[in-house]
Amino acid sequence: MITERIDNITLIPASHSSATPPCPPSVKIELTARCDLACFFCATSQRLRDKRDMDWDFLMRLMGEMRQAGVEELGMFYLGESMLYPRLAEAIDAAKNRFGYPYVFLTTNGRLATPDRLRDCFEAGLDSLKFSFNWADAAQAKEITRVDCFDDVVANILAARPIRDEVAARTGRRCGLYASSIQYDGEQRDRMEAAVQQILPAVDQHYWLPLYGQAGLTTGERGTMPVAGNVGRADAMRQPLPCWSLFTEGHVTWDGHLAACCFDHDGRFDMGDLNTQSFMEAWHSAPFQKLRQANLDKDVAGTQCDDCIAYRKHQG
Repeated sequence: MITERIDNITLIPASHSSATPPCPPSVKIELTARCDLACFFCATSQRLRDKRDMDWDFLMRLMGEMRQAGVEELGMFYLGESMLYPRLAEAIDAAKNRFGYPYVFLTTNGRLATPDRLRDCFEAGLDSLKFSFNWADAAQAKEITRVDCFDDVVANILAARPIRDEVAARTGRRCGLYASSIQYDGEQRDRMEAAVQQILPAVDQHYWLPLYGQAGLTTGERGTMPVAGNVGRADAMRQPLPCWSLFTEGHVTWDGHLAACCFDHDGRFDMGDLNTQSFMEAWHSAPFQKLRQANLDKDVAGTQCDDCIAYRKHQG
């Protein structure tokens, strides 16, 4: 199940608890920085950086290099919505069949995950598809995303399972279907109960996420208070420091920079330029080593993590 994979990635093993850890088992790569929604809890809507698509030739080079370095799980997304990327299914096919990644996964907001789009991704060999489903009803969806999207998202989620099962019966490739939901406040989990029940028959597993502050960029939005740092899923939260994402998962922006954070919307977590460096050179760069050591020491004052709610809560 997807929660087992999440819990494995968010737990820093002794082998990776170092300023120079081995190659991460998982990397998320940003095929596009563009997004079709403008959710209040996501700093993407603040437009803090240029948002374009990754160059295809660079993508192919990078996927081959990372697989050779030892990456086993490849996320075909980072901060943008990958359903906007025109060659998404082709990229999944390359990851699985050209470069041999054992596990290729994708998260989508679901609005553009139409049946035809889903079928292409399943046939390409996608191993896991997760819908980020964060609204109780159509009115709340429009309020949060600024787009009238609820009915389309629900319809696409419900359409996914029969398409997945048909492709699996024909090709032997079975993609896991999942959904996660964010708890904005103490009432949201109860408020979403009916909506979650509506999609449960269409997914293999649903789980809850806490509200993140996205490196401090969205702290206090709509009067909400996020948890400290990125602590994993709601029912298996990790300590905020050291932050697991510096040690067990890589994050590559559309323009080829290796980010130390799951939420590097403004470039402050840039640890290396993969246009001029190899993946492992950037993974072991001096800035990355310094930031990891600060996390291991549980003292991130003066570092890129200083503004994160994780630090303030940890100290207080």
